[in-house]
Amino acid sequence: MSPRMDTYIAIDIGGTQIRAAVYPAADSNRSGSETRPVKQKRIPTQGKNATPLDRLIDLIAEIWPTGDTVCSMAVAAPGPNNPQLGIIYRAPNIPGWEKLPIVQILQDRFKVPVFLGNDANLAALGEWKFGAGQGHHHLLYVTISTGIGGGVIIDDRLLLGYHGLAAEIGHVTVDPNGPLCGCGHPGHLEAFASGTAIARYVSEQLAQGVPSSLSQIPNPSARDISMAAENGDPLAKAALARAGTYMGRALADYLHIFNPSIIILGGGVSRSGPLLIEPLRAAMVETIISPEYMHGLVITTAALGDDAGLLGALALAQTVQRS
Repeated sequence: MSPRMDTYIAIDIGGTQIRAAVYPAADSNRSGSETRPVKQKRIPTQGKNATPLDRLIDLIAEIWPTGDTVCSMAVAAPGPNNPQLGIIYRAPNIPGWEKLPIVQILQDRFKVPVFLGNDANLAALGEWKFGAGQGHHHLLYVTISTGIGGGVIIDDRLLLGYHGLAAEIGHVTVDPNGPLCGCGHPGHLEAFASGTAIARYVSEQLAQGVPSSLSQIPNPSARDISMAAENGDPLAKAALARAGTYMGRALADYLHIFNPSIIILGGGVSRSGPLLIEPLRAAMVETIISPEYMHGLVITTAALGDDAGLLGALALAQTVQRS
């Protein structure tokens, strides 16, 4: 018989899919194995015959390592939540998930410690522990995708705030007269530099008759725009430069507040390359109050890809268990 193994369960919940994985506890004899799952599975978040919560519980039960010990599990969840109370205040695109006491529900069902974190915060924790941020003690992670989120590590600790609601990187006002953000407030960074905002800006310019190869594509996405920019399309290049400039100005403010040694950019838009990053860096240099903020600063892209949520949840389970 194989010896019993200590394990962690990591869960990444999204509006479209739920992923769950079993990871072995760290073992000096299995270098690097702690980030290779023993078992994992993904399912659609919603289905006809069960609620999202029931589907989550069934998924955990399905991957549960019956022959091993589960030390704890951790959940990366979208939207505002309170890690201290274990409550999801509201999960975008998951009907009924308002003030959901998910930690208590899962602890009652599975009889192990359960921990909760915002998915963007945990992506930051995952990059710090396992990804591009290894070796850094002060880290800023920004994900630029449909929206903009992020997380902050200060002195090797994840910044959570009073109610666990800290580091809403995308919801700072960069222009009070700007377009409405998805949250309903005007002029947030997310309304200028997210993939959704880039696509909206291009659509507005096309409607005004600005010439572009993108006029041949109905409702061009941020990915379409990035590809067109690589091929030299002037409107696409201008759209990425605009987004990068707003992002750079916001990052300069974050440098003033957090003074990180590394900025990690994640999400699909971050892969737009120099056409986004060069305007971003130029705006940072122009906006910072002292060049010392840029001294030794690393600006790089995320390393964990689609596994950021799972590995962030794993990092949370490990960190809390050992603290």
